[in-house]
Amino acid sequence: MRLVWRAEARRNFREIIGYIAERNPIAAVALEDRVVRVTEQLPLTPFMFRVGRMPGTREAVIHPNYVIVYQVGNDFVRILTILHARQQYP
Repeated sequence: MRLVWRAEARRNFREIIGYIAERNPIAAVALEDRVVRVTEQLPLTPFMFRVGRMPGTREAVIHPNYVIVYQVGNDFVRILTILHARQQYP
């Protein structure tokens, strides 16, 4: 299985890490490491996390405040977005 990131998801990820890094660089590195570890494992265990709120999606809660929303296809896992828990869900 391939791991595919939507451009919007990559942009969201960079913005979140940048925002946190301005306030707490250590927390930013820890969150970045967590996102990388979880997303790299998704192709191996794509159904490990809960069914998403939007049809056809799944959600990996990687921190009490952050959720990775993704889709599972026949031969890919697509990262759709990374959201802060207080953001409006798409």
